[in-house]
Amino acid sequence: MSEHEPLSTSPNLVELDHHRAPRDIAGTESSSSTAKRGLKGAAKMIARKLESTARSGAAIAKLPSRTKAPSFKNHALYQSMTKYRLVAETVGLDDPFFKLHEARLGATTMMSGKELINFGSYDYLGLNQTTQVAEAAKAAIDLYGTSVSASRVVAGERPLHRDLERALADFYGTEAAIAFVSGHATNVSTIGTLMSDGDLILHDDLMHNSAIVGAKLSGAATKSFPHNNLDALQRLLVENRTKYRNVLVVVEGLYSMDGDIPDLPRLVEIKNRFGAWLMVDEAHSLGVLGATGGGVAEHYGVPSSDVDIWMGTLSKTLGSCGGYICGSKELIMILKFQAPGFVYSVGLPAPAAAAALAALEVLKAEPARVAKLKANGHLFLEEARAAGLDTGTSIGYAVVPVIVGDSIKAVKMTERLLARGVNALPIMYPAVPMKAARLRFFITSEHTAAQIKKSVKIVKEELKIVSSLGGVFKRTPKAQSV
Repeated sequence: MSEHEPLSTSPNLVELDHHRAPRDIAGTESSSSTAKRGLKGAAKMIARKLESTARSGAAIAKLPSRTKAPSFKNHALYQSMTKYRLVAETVGLDDPFFKLHEARLGATTMMSGKELINFGSYDYLGLNQTTQVAEAAKAAIDLYGTSVSASRVVAGERPLHRDLERALADFYGTEAAIAFVSGHATNVSTIGTLMSDGDLILHDDLMHNSAIVGAKLSGAATKSFPHNNLDALQRLLVENRTKYRNVLVVVEGLYSMDGDIPDLPRLVEIKNRFGAWLMVDEAHSLGVLGATGGGVAEHYGVPSSDVDIWMGTLSKTLGSCGGYICGSKELIMILKFQAPGFVYSVGLPAPAAAAALAALEVLKAEPARVAKLKANGHLFLEEARAAGLDTGTSIGYAVVPVIVGDSIKAVKMTERLLARGVNALPIMYPAVPMKAARLRFFITSEHTAAQIKKSVKIVKEELKIVSSLGGVFKRTPKAQSV
């Protein structure tokens, strides 16, 4: 009971009055001794509450006085970031992140008024550049506005949501689909909703942060297996399957840091043998793998029904924003009524849904885009390997890393490439292992062979120079136009 709360409003006292008074009126406890016991009980209850309140007040009084909250300047994360910035300045490095782009990203971009060859964005099939997609988004704004202004559970449902989900389910050959407002939230909410204490999540060591966060928040036991090592996955299942109620295996269709893919047929065989669910994140494989861009299932000729949960994003091949899950109608019903990132979030904006739907239609109608992307990816990989560059395990489908080793070298390479008209971003620890820092190249269907060959040649030349400097750098001149 609060120190400011009238005694008559105490729930316990109300309950006492409620239960005792009727019995007295009915004559069931009318003796004076019974009344006294009731009064004594009430007095003891009040005394206990007052004593508890006094103890709480005394404890608060002992707390150290503080006039204001600590400054975020003293936060451990800020301190760590400041330290790294200081190291970068000491060795002559510019911050490679949050660079301002002044035009729509595609095979080229504009920075500081200069055109650069761009490998920093994942508009894999150039659908963010198409008239059909832009016009669909504009028409949706005219009809539904820029926001649906509510969760879809209440007043945010629009025809475009249902059209998009039906199209995604048809594309994957599943019973149903659900579209989330965020790709990251799609993984977090789906895994966090389906799995809980008493369950087990097994994921590839290089899974995206969103899946890792979802696994942690679920409360389920979580174990990782070395990247694409399915023998290790099988050993984990042998050792642990009988200890848990449900087991979820999570992999990516195309790994965004290494550009390689999982052995889907074997994954299906393993998950069937051990009675586990299989979830495949197709953020980077939709529109990239398979003859028509159908993803990793089409690439291997595996029926899509062999995978329990298909996840993907709308922000890459589909040129929009958001995420989706495709699967059984029961799975989708669970998520529509239980997934926090769907139930308690605003619905996908109508123009974003319209753009993704239009992009999916273009993907199905123009498979030549997929063929061109495949040719460009393989050309980049061939040129890079011929130049002696370390491309790791990439198989040349849209994502090709050039591994340079330490983070300082990766940042300096980005700086020097910008100066020569090429935009490619560094990927460093903890996103990749400590000594595996790299430049990541996103190849699209819109790049030309000349752009690819020129860029690889520049990378080779600049890496030779940076490697000879031994960590002592000077400021790089400003970017040149292509």
